[in-house]
Amino acid sequence: MQPWPGSAYPLGANFDGTGTNFALFSQVATQVELCLFDADGTETRVPLPEVDGYVWHGYLPGIGPGQRYGYRVHGPYDPARGLRCDPSKLLVDPYAKAVCDANTWDESLFGYQLGAPHIRNQKDSGPYAPKSVVINPFFDWGSHRPPRIPYHETVIYEAHVRGLTINHPKVPPHLRGTYAGLAHPAVIEHLTRLGVTAVELMPVHQFITDHHLVQRGLANYWGYNTLAFFAPHAQYAASGDDGSQVQEFKMMVKTLHEAGIEVILDVVYNHTAEGNHLGPTLSMRGIDNTAYYRLVEGEPYYYMDYTGTGNSLNVRNPFTLQLIMDSLRYWVTEMRVDGFRFDLAASLAREFYDVDRLATFFDMVQQDPVIRQVKLIAEPWDVGPGGYQVGNFPPLWTEWNGKYRDTVRDFWIGRPGTLGEFASRLTGSSDLYQSDGRRPYASINFITAHDGFTLADLVSYNHKHNEANGEDNRDGENHNRSWNCGVEGPTDDPEILSLRTRQRRNMIATLLLSQGVPMLLHGDEIGRTQQGNNNAYCQDNPISWVDWRLAEKEKHFLAFTAAMTRFRREHPVFRRRRFFQGRPLRTGDELRDIAWFTPQAREMNDHDWDAGFGKALTVFVNGDAIPDRDVRGQRVTDDSFLLCFNAHHEDVPMTVPDASYGEEWAVAVDTVTGEVNFDLSGTVQLPIGRSRKRIRRFKANETIRVKARSLLVLQRVR
Repeated sequence: MQPWPGSAYPLGANFDGTGTNFALFSQVATQVELCLFDADGTETRVPLPEVDGYVWHGYLPGIGPGQRYGYRVHGPYDPARGLRCDPSKLLVDPYAKAVCDANTWDESLFGYQLGAPHIRNQKDSGPYAPKSVVINPFFDWGSHRPPRIPYHETVIYEAHVRGLTINHPKVPPHLRGTYAGLAHPAVIEHLTRLGVTAVELMPVHQFITDHHLVQRGLANYWGYNTLAFFAPHAQYAASGDDGSQVQEFKMMVKTLHEAGIEVILDVVYNHTAEGNHLGPTLSMRGIDNTAYYRLVEGEPYYYMDYTGTGNSLNVRNPFTLQLIMDSLRYWVTEMRVDGFRFDLAASLAREFYDVDRLATFFDMVQQDPVIRQVKLIAEPWDVGPGGYQVGNFPPLWTEWNGKYRDTVRDFWIGRPGTLGEFASRLTGSSDLYQSDGRRPYASINFITAHDGFTLADLVSYNHKHNEANGEDNRDGENHNRSWNCGVEGPTDDPEILSLRTRQRRNMIATLLLSQGVPMLLHGDEIGRTQQGNNNAYCQDNPISWVDWRLAEKEKHFLAFTAAMTRFRREHPVFRRRRFFQGRPLRTGDELRDIAWFTPQAREMNDHDWDAGFGKALTVFVNGDAIPDRDVRGQRVTDDSFLLCFNAHHEDVPMTVPDASYGEEWAVAVDTVTGEVNFDLSGTVQLPIGRSRKRIRRFKANETIRVKARSLLVLQRVR
């Protein structure tokens, strides 16, 4: 088989309708063989004839979609110098658009003999290694248009493709756990009812399960172990792994977009599945180890590890940066996704040693006309020195606000002395984001995420219970800021169950009343539990999956969560685009945009913020003082509200402020009863019962007894 010269760009395997161009970067290679595989596994090796600017390339007429392939790279093998070329290892194309034959672990996949790491292993890995697949790039998007939902109107739902749908009774069995299952009408109906505007999918780049997990009978369920940055994970496709997974993924995106739901991908550009010096040789290690990975200065046999996974990508190398940027552009332009959440994003800013917000990666994102237009969310930390960088990312970025999570948890478990920071987190964390020109929506607010307790477990366990992970409960975070409400784990005690439900309502309501972008964890709305496991990364089983049987049992909590997202959507005062100023915004206004009161309706002073008790306060938010305008340029206005927080274990009398703030107030939200009122006239149907109840009203200066551990929201009656 004689290839034509082809082109050095674009990299990867690109089908043009009559044949496929193959292009691979390697600065250290002396020869590159393209390996084609028939259906029976027969391998045909084709040396690539051309090399331009370290890119080896060739064009093969007649080669089209479904063709399995890989590379064998000839070149220097000297691990002590960081050089690990070895033609006995079949390598996945870093630009592969699809991957099949997820690897079966075999000693041949390693460059050394297992048990003897300094003895070279030259067994052929071809029969066991994953194969790249040529795809059909053509797809009928029709009149597709992405939703393009502004940040301040966004409600994110963090979800796992498999875990969300694997047990859904209305999804056909053959579609459960797949992209097609996620796009099923029953799942979309749930998301739209819940008020979700964006799903943030845990990793869907092709990943593999670590060797040590396979040996223990476990799986890399979360997927933070990427093998190919362009390929949708084949095991999530109902249609198979012959390249059709790309079409299925696109159809999922198109269907979600038609429902008004954006798709955000959790991406892992900080490391790969090849691990440290004892990891397998599957792709970039054998292609150009020194270009793609950060190696230890002076000891390039070893890998720098800022991620806790064994290696870190070398963002100092222009070809590695090109790989990341090309991947991001591909997922936006070809797969039509709406944004990215960058796992351990601080590692991408380590060009040398320290985290640098002026790193080249951020410069490239800033100037890129495609990437800068989508949602960019950083997990603003890694495990290296100085890696906790919440609040320090450039202006284009938003961030997972870990301080929000910690503070809200601390407040609702009754930890004293948290009022000052709680106020900052509730109002958009201006201390973190205002100084560099960012807005409140730079803060992605969350209380639970995939990593840690679910919401139900947060109120049911004081301690982690990770025994199922096989690490003697040593893994996972020990300081969870959780409280079991009196009993560790499951209980039949009605008082404890009632308190747990109230605490869950408190946190959901706080999340959706806070300035910034709220993020919900899948299944929290129906009480999903991981049985106290706070590190279920390896549990591809009912421990991690959403149990949809809970939907009926938790229908009232589901209704409350959906009502709170609607409440937020209908009241722009809770999703402002600018920070509060603590003063009147226009000449002649009497009231400030926000005011803080003690339970006695006295305005808070410095002593009150630092008081040891500090578990109850009232917040006035002024709907007449929103400094935003709508798409037609009209000033945005809303009703005004009093938020009465009581995290104390006893009821607290709280007085309504004087008539200058409002003469009459009606209950809009009560986490004790679960009521959420949208019409202040007449009566309301309570989610927790069948009877109707008159909406409670209170006058200025009237004292209300706010129940222990509860949140009461009062809306000013016009």
